[in-house]
Order: sequence, then structure tokens, then C-alpha cells
Amino acid sequence: MAESRLIGGYPVIGIRPTIDGRRGALDVRGSLEEQTMNMAQSAAKLFRDNLKYSNGEAVKVVIADSTIGRVGESAACADKFRKEGVDITLTVTPCWCYGSETMDMDPNTIKAVWGFNGTERPGAVYLASVLATHAQKGLPAFGIYGHDVQNAEETEIPLDVKEKLLRFGRAAVAAASMRGKSYLQIGSICMGIGGSIIDSDFIESYLGMRVESVDEVEIIRRMTEGIYDKEEFEKALKWAKETCKIGFDKNPEELQASSEKKEEQFAFVVKMAVIIKDLMNGNKKLPEKFSEEAIGHNAIAAGFQGQRQWTDFYPNADFAEAMLNTSFDWNGAREPYILATENDVLNGLGMLFMKLLTNRAQIFADVRTYWSPEAVKNATGYELEGIAKEAGGFIHLINSGAACLDACGEAKDENGNAVMKEWWNVTEEDQKAIMAATTWNPADNGYFRGGGYSSRFATRAEMPVTMIRLNLVKGLGPMLQIAEGWTVHLPEEVSDKLWKRTDYTWPCTWFAPRCNGKDGAFKTAYDVMNNWGANHGAISYGHIGADLITMCSMLRIPVAMHNVPEEKIFRPSAWNAFGMDKEGQDYRACAAYGPLYK
Repeated sequence: MAESRLIGGYPVIGIRPTIDGRRGALDVRGSLEEQTMNMAQSAAKLFRDNLKYSNGEAVKVVIADSTIGRVGESAACADKFRKEGVDITLTVTPCWCYGSETMDMDPNTIKAVWGFNGTERPGAVYLASVLATHAQKGLPAFGIYGHDVQNAEETEIPLDVKEKLLRFGRAAVAAASMRGKSYLQIGSICMGIGGSIIDSDFIESYLGMRVESVDEVEIIRRMTEGIYDKEEFEKALKWAKETCKIGFDKNPEELQASSEKKEEQFAFVVKMAVIIKDLMNGNKKLPEKFSEEAIGHNAIAAGFQGQRQWTDFYPNADFAEAMLNTSFDWNGAREPYILATENDVLNGLGMLFMKLLTNRAQIFADVRTYWSPEAVKNATGYELEGIAKEAGGFIHLINSGAACLDACGEAKDENGNAVMKEWWNVTEEDQKAIMAATTWNPADNGYFRGGGYSSRFATRAEMPVTMIRLNLVKGLGPMLQIAEGWTVHLPEEVSDKLWKRTDYTWPCTWFAPRCNGKDGAFKTAYDVMNNWGANHGAISYGHIGADLITMCSMLRIPVAMHNVPEEKIFRPSAWNAFGMDKEGQDYRACAAYGPLYK
């Protein structure tokens, strides 16, 4: 659908149809060939019809040239998959097979096995046997087994099997998409924030990525020496002047920049966006004398330090961060970038996880303030209703910079409901509505002495969202927190009163997590915030906690503090050997298997 911005192909799913290899007078194998291949074809169609890469193309699926009954056919399949660039394998069978002869033995692939639930042949027996063999050999695999018995001739995949196949496929494609790519830090540690302290070993060992670093001064060098696409810059500036509404200036009048200075700063921040894009992924249109700069850093995600050394002197990067994270720009709808404010790499990687799972733009925000029902009433006279009341209050998500503009909720689905769309579904009408709901306010000089422009909007809609935080804990390693919930649409006068208690020129989202009202971290919204592991959160459209749990098990990142229903949790079958509690299983299994790329 769109050309990939990154060097290296997208991950490929390989389907392995395994079969009982016995021939003889009754030709057991021959009687199963059609059914086995039908399973493979059905799974491949399911993946192709429902899964897309981040550029909008359907996921590539290849099937072994023959069914796999003995080790020679396993070897032939492995050879084909190697040539096709297969990173993910799904083994399917309706029958008994010779497990160690037919299984995927490649330590670098992400694996699942679907055993057909039928009575004619023991597909379930093979499934149990081969999963045990995977566990024995230290090769974790996801087991997929339908709830209800099917007739042998059935070709329709049951709904529960579809759900697991697609969850596995989405998570595996997302996990494998990071391999060989880069995280680019522009600058370094921002204001002592732990999340912006780069741990290259984590990124290399767990994600298969490398860390690239450039100093912020590289942006000034490129501006000064003209190392950018001047045609694109002029196009971007024209679009921005025509489309971006300039908002009020909150600074004291005597400290406000002149009109000429503001215009100069606006052009500066637009140029920053153009240059950061080039730093991430290169630009073939740069003049020949800049062939080195044209290569880029193959960055699937990046972060910009900003504060304070840059922002005390130069205009901030809020425009660049907001626009690049959004699902469109001066060129129309396009794949969102991931650019973390304050170079919070851990939050940027959280945004990346969810972007790869959903193909939607992401929100970066401070987890700023918990508002109890009592506090809201005291401040505004308003009594909470609906999901905010059920959650015992809500959390204010707000920060300058990297919230995508899609988060305003002005894009609508076919039923008129607010939605954050996959980027290829974002229409010109959506783009106009989003830009109309956004103003660009001169930066708060208390925070940003060098000026700049911050996006400003309120999320005026109720939408399902998932907030996560990736943390590094000494002695433990990485871990992930997940809170599913909804954005809260408050009456405008109530929203304004609460918003004005903090920075009124930054993007504003009210968030109510799904709470149980009983105990633990999800008793109320207060408990969610009180147990949150860092100052920032990454927020995605949709309830995708189950996909995140599956993906993290592939990456060996344990998940704690989540509100995903237990029946939706899907991890490799070997996790069951690590105890009876789901969360403890996860921690122990991840510790035992260790990072994927160690």
C-alpha cells in the first residue's frame, strides 16, 4: 500500500502442514493429505485477510510445498522458509504425527501449533505431544485447540480458534518487525528522567534492535548547511500556514515574542520535523553531495531530548513530535512515526509496540493527576457519571509534544462514533476535522525559554483505549504494565475548569481505567495511578491488552498490573509448567528462557 520507510523486509508467516507419515496398505497418510492441506490454506487465508504490515500491505504467508510426515520433509520446509525469510511458523495438523521429526526446530522463529479438535484422528494428542517436546527442547510454542469437536470434513475455522490464530499472528508480526531496526536518540537524558537513560543491552537482547545516537546539534548543522529537502520544506510550511490554527499566547505580554519572531519560530519547527524525518529514515531526494546524510539511521522509533539544553535556547520540538506521531501530514495520510518526547525511550518503545499491533497513531502523555469524584465536585460542582463514576474518578493525561493529533477523537467511523483509525483509513475529511479541533499555541516560556509551538486539543469523545508503561527494574529487567479503559468526555465547562488547573496549552485527555472496585491495583482509578511505574504512559486506541500480553511473552517481557480478563490471556504452553498463578508463571518463564536475542 505504501513503500516501506525501513531497510529490511517485513516478517513472513510460514505454515507447516504436518501429517501422519504412515503409508502401507491402508495409506493413512494419503487419507489425510486433503484435510491437512485445507487446514493450512484456511489458516493462510485468515492471516492474509486480517493482518497487515505497518505500511498497509497484507501480511505475506507461505505454505510448505508438501505435507510434512518425516524429517526429510521438515528439512525441505525449513530450507524453503529460510529462502522466503520466514520469521513466524504455524504448524497445523488434524492427526497424530511424529513430533520431533515434524516440529519446527529453528530457535529463531516464533512458533504456534494448531491441533484440530476432531474424533476421527488424534490431532489433540499430537498437539500435546509436540508442545511437550518444544518445552523439553527450550523452544516455547503457543498451543491452539478448539473448544468444540468438529467433523473431519469441516473447513470453517471455529471462532475461538480464529481469535487465537489472529492474536498469535498480530503479536508475532509486531515482535518480529522490530528485529534489525534502530531506536534513534536525538540528544540524551532529559531532566534526569529514568526512561530516557538508554539501556542498549535491553534493546539489543530483548527486541533485536540497535541504538543509534546523534547530538541535537546535528539538526542545527543540517539547517545551517541546507541539508534537507527544500522542496518538501516549502510544501510543509505552506501546508502548515494554511492548516494550523495559531492559538492564544499564555505568556505575560512583556515576554511574548514579536509577530516576526513567532513567524520565524514557526518556520523553524516545521523545518525540524522535515529534518528529524530524514534522520530517522533517510531521504533519497537529498542532493548527491549529501549522500551520507541521505542514508538515515533505519529508525523504527526515535526520541528527542529537548529539555533543557535545547529548549532553553531553541524552539521546542512539540510540532515535530505531534505531527510525526500523527497519521497524516502535508503529504496526506501516511504511516505514523514514533517520536518520543524527552527521549523517554521506554515510553517510545511502548508506543512502538502498540503501533505495530494496531497500525494506528499513538499518544504520549504524562500520567499527571488523579481526580476523585469528591475533588471534581469541589472544583466544579459536577458529579461524575458513567465510566468515570464506575472507576471512582479518572486520570488526567497531558503533556506537551508527542500526543498524536488523532487523539482529539474527531475522526468518525461509519456509525458516527469517534475513532482513531488505521492510517490508511484516515480520510481528507478526518484530517480537516482533526486540524480544526487543534490549535498551536506559543510555548510556555517558563518551560521553553527558546519558544516554539505546542499542539492543544481536548479529547471530546468516549473511546476504548489501552495505556501501558514499559519499565526497567534492576535485578529483574524489563516489565510491562497495562491498563485498559476509556477516554472520558466531560462537559466542556467542567473540562475547562480542571484543565486550567495545569497547563491549558497542551493536549488534554481524561482517562478512566476499567476497575473492579474490590482490591489491588485496579480497585479504583486512584489505585491505577498510585501503582503506575513511571511519570509517562503510552496510550493506544482499542482494548489491546491481550495482544500485548501475547507479544510480551514472545519477547520474554513479563507483565504485571493488568486488567485483561484471564480467559483472553494467551501465552506459550510451556508457561503452564511454571506454577499455577498466571502472573507468577510469566515472571518465572521469562526469567528461565531469557531474552530472545541474547
